[in-house]
Amino acid sequence: QVQLVESGGGLVQAGGSLRLSCAASGSLLSFNSMGWYRQAPGKERELVAVISIIGGTTRYADSVKGRFTISRDNAKNTVILEMNSLKPEDSAVYYCNADRGLRYWGKGTQVTVSS
Repeated sequence: QVQLVESGGGLVQAGGSLRLSCAASGSLLSFNSMGWYRQAPGKERELVAVISIIGGTTRYADSVKGRFTISRDNAKNTVILEMNSLKPEDSAVYYCNADRGLRYWGKGTQVTVSS
């Protein structure tokens, strides 16, 4: 059973930074890609960033390009989301996702950005 555990969320002022981590219970190499999604109250879950495990190719939502950076550490089975220049509209529950045909989700971590 795959387990994904997110950490690093919290409350930050606009313009600040946060670093989210996602620890997988097994090797990242068993997945095609991993990513971060977010869901704000009353809104659908949306892609924030995704990274391929083998090549490290990244893709970002237009709303976070230039501010967020996704990376992975295959040796530590961890995926990181560095978030800079945070805006109130970035406030949401952030979910880690792992994809290998089947998709797996973490329980989420709350990010709140105050204005």
